[in-house]
Amino acid sequence: MSDTSPALRAVVALGVTAVLTAGLFLWDPVELSLWFKALHVVAVIAWMAGMLYLPRLFVYHAVAEKGSVQSETFKVMERRLLRAIMNPSMIVSWAVGLWLAWSGDFFSDGWLHGKLALVLLLSAMHGWMARQVRYFADDRNEHPQRHFRIVNEIPTVLMIGIVILVIVKPF
Repeated sequence: MSDTSPALRAVVALGVTAVLTAGLFLWDPVELSLWFKALHVVAVIAWMAGMLYLPRLFVYHAVAEKGSVQSETFKVMERRLLRAIMNPSMIVSWAVGLWLAWSGDFFSDGWLHGKLALVLLLSAMHGWMARQVRYFADDRNEHPQRHFRIVNEIPTVLMIGIVILVIVKPF
């Protein structure tokens, strides 16, 4: 287990996001905008892969006996997925996405407001999953596998809404 508190890690993640975002705004690398779009898409794909896989791990972890080899393996998998893939990709998605919205002058567009609302919900879901990783790590999970099977669908619904708003731009 890590010595740092979840609150400290969250503050550091927010700080890194703010610094990256501010750096992009100050640097203003317009000539690299297509590269940043590609980076944003790659980061979103990585983030969504984790958002779809982590609840599936929770489904299987919920039925594993506490203290078993299987449970301990799930703990490692969940922690590594969250810290090595999901957290960094969420930070890059936010930082580069905000820069793209600013550089494209999209902040007055209704579709972006809807997208940002859904991405905020996705980020809140990410935070909830991070808390579940801590609960499982401490053998304090209180939810049955069915709960995580249902939760597994939420990121998918949010992703569909986000993609429709970005591609169709209905308002």
